[in-house]
Amino acid sequence: MRTSRSETATSTGEGASRPPRSPRRRAHEVAADEATPGTASVPGRNEVVLSGRLGAEAEERELPSGDRIATLRVVVPREPPPGRRRAAADEPRRATVDTIDVVCWTAATRRSALRLRAGDVVEVEGALRRRFFGGPVGRQSRYEVEAVMLRRASGGGLAGT
Repeated sequence: MRTSRSETATSTGEGASRPPRSPRRRAHEVAADEATPGTASVPGRNEVVLSGRLGAEAEERELPSGDRIATLRVVVPREPPPGRRRAAADEPRRATVDTIDVVCWTAATRRSALRLRAGDVVEVEGALRRRFFGGPVGRQSRYEVEAVMLRRASGGGLAGT
């Protein structure tokens, strides 16, 4: 492992009058020093983990390209924002949910999706993707989760990969 510039300067006696670097700067230098030469650091990551109820059974279909996919919708309850109150205590409470489209491209995730039943609680791991397609009003796009792992969380154990 290389030594940082501040350690080199201190060990040779040069730059002893420099002010100490902030902890944030030192942590950044250590991370840069520990990176393997020749590899670029990835600035972000795209990981999605969902847990929710399956809104309906998965549908399998063939795309014009010949690829087969399975699509399903996961309904995830959303917690109300903190500090927000209802207008009146007598009003009925409305459930707030997010409905997330999930697509399964691999054979293993397709098989797993097709074994699930409506109402099953599922866990999905994957990545958020934006898909473009031609529609009746022209080019459209949709965000969906591309599943790399899909399993039943309740109602019978493991559903696949």
